[in-house]
Amino acid sequence: MKKISILGSTGSIGKNTIEVVNNHPDKFKVVGLAAKNNINLLQSQIQTLRPEVVAVFDEPAAAALRKMNLPVEILSGEQGLVSVATMEKADMVVSAIVGSAGLIPTYEAVKAGKDLALATKEALVMAGSIVISEASENGVRIIPVDSEHSAVFQCLHGRDMQEIRKIILTASGGSFLRKKISELDAVTPEEALRHPNWDMGRKITIDSATLMNKGLEVIEACWLFHLPPEKVEVVIHPQSIVHSMVEFVDGSIIAQMSVPDMKGPISYALSYPERFAGILPVLNLAEIRELTFEEPDLKKYPSLSLTYEAIRAGGTMPCVLNAANEVAVEAFLNRRISFTEIARVVSETMAQHKVLKTDNINTVLNASNWAQARAEEIINSKNSKKEI
Repeated sequence: MKKISILGSTGSIGKNTIEVVNNHPDKFKVVGLAAKNNINLLQSQIQTLRPEVVAVFDEPAAAALRKMNLPVEILSGEQGLVSVATMEKADMVVSAIVGSAGLIPTYEAVKAGKDLALATKEALVMAGSIVISEASENGVRIIPVDSEHSAVFQCLHGRDMQEIRKIILTASGGSFLRKKISELDAVTPEEALRHPNWDMGRKITIDSATLMNKGLEVIEACWLFHLPPEKVEVVIHPQSIVHSMVEFVDGSIIAQMSVPDMKGPISYALSYPERFAGILPVLNLAEIRELTFEEPDLKKYPSLSLTYEAIRAGGTMPCVLNAANEVAVEAFLNRRISFTEIARVVSETMAQHKVLKTDNINTVLNASNWAQARAEEIINSKNSKKEI
């Protein structure tokens, strides 16, 4: 039986992971849970799963959970998350904390030699060289959970990387695929959060609408599959049936397809190299009838270009891109900036950054803190000019 710790248990990936686990109680045992502050859902998960340790990042929320007198040790803060990520009994850690908050627990899990089911793409975006180096040194297996990277992972299974010409990540195009560029400045957070295919968290859904999420996946793919950015391509695929493709040197392409449901890649990451039956509904291609693909419009999706700039700049620049985007997305959700200003804030922050070598985790954290503060200053400056 595989013992699992879940970082981000109350989020979309965490909830789907628990559903997979509950369907296979003979295969998995959850020994640790970690969440930000959703203690009502966490209480239910504790009662169902009976983990040994739970961590709540938010200190007041942790205090409130302790008052519920649950039969489990309750930790708090970042150190609490790290304790769940590194607990001795865990064979695998599901890393599903959204954003930069997931970096340190994920990094510490790798240092502790835990196999990783990775959904927290920011860990590799911010500190890819460090995390991959630690994984190699500690014999850690990183299995991607993002549907696109899981697809590539499956297509590459047993292949010689010398046979690979490029990988092709598919993107739905998000909420505004058919909107004109001139219409984007006026879109609301509510409109941006209506994703046509996937049920995801708020931040990831906005990133999908800007295509920043796909750009972050490009950076993650470069680290996961040891490829230069010119060998990672993005195409728009509105149906979200083909999750990604691999093109080989002989011109042939292998694609991985399924209905858009995160339980598929989650199950594969947990069970690898096995596959479990009955995870997803059967894909009926005759009902779907057509699958379409198109190139992304980089004028409409400037965030995608920014991610390629960041990975080519290297060092701390991807970390800065990620941190500035987190601040800008939050500002958009709070109606402080417009939708189109998200990319502008990120671009201005990157332009003011002096790239440093990511030789240790503190350099990464300092760059992230700098970018968050600088992005906030840029947003405040924009708002001040509007008020004049």
